[in-house]
Amino acid sequence: MAGEIIVLVTCQPVDANKLASDLVSEKLAACVSVLQNVVSTYRWEDKVSSDTESMLIIKSHSDLFSRLSTRIKELHTYDVPEIVSLPIEAGYPPYLNWLNAQLDGASH
Repeated sequence: MAGEIIVLVTCQPVDANKLASDLVSEKLAACVSVLQNVVSTYRWEDKVSSDTESMLIIKSHSDLFSRLSTRIKELHTYDVPEIVSLPIEAGYPPYLNWLNAQLDGASH
């Protein structure tokens, strides 16, 4: 197996479950874990701010990253959403097989 990824996305807590559900329903993600009460500190428009957000941990495949990131941008309420992809270097083979089987258009 090669190409499986974790995509990190922060969002407003009120939007997290809908984003997760839409991405899984559309087979762009096999699974989305939602971590609540993540405090993010960042610089925006030349000011340092802190906000409580939700972190989405999205399990997908690199073949789908372009479609996935486009869809996240369409659904997201932020002007510049965090969309960061990390490769899965190793994983439990049955889980990775399941992950790939849930996705639309990923090469296995």
